[in-house]
Amino acid sequence: MTIESLPTFAKPARQRWESISADIRQRLLSNVWYGHCRHETTITNFSGTIKGGDLLLVGKCAF
Repeated sequence: MTIESLPTFAKPARQRWESISADIRQRLLSNVWYGHCRHETTITNFSGTIKGGDLLLVGKCAF
């Protein structure tokens, strides 16, 4: 999946996501903390919403 082919994003979340430069978006996607395994990973099959004023990405671990 590329950054440009985003899955489901709420409109405000998409606007916030697209306001971030492409290189920073890619770094964010490849530097996600996965609490279940307790390590950094890449997020896949993600969606986005705004929660408490923050952009929240929810997806699956790449491993």
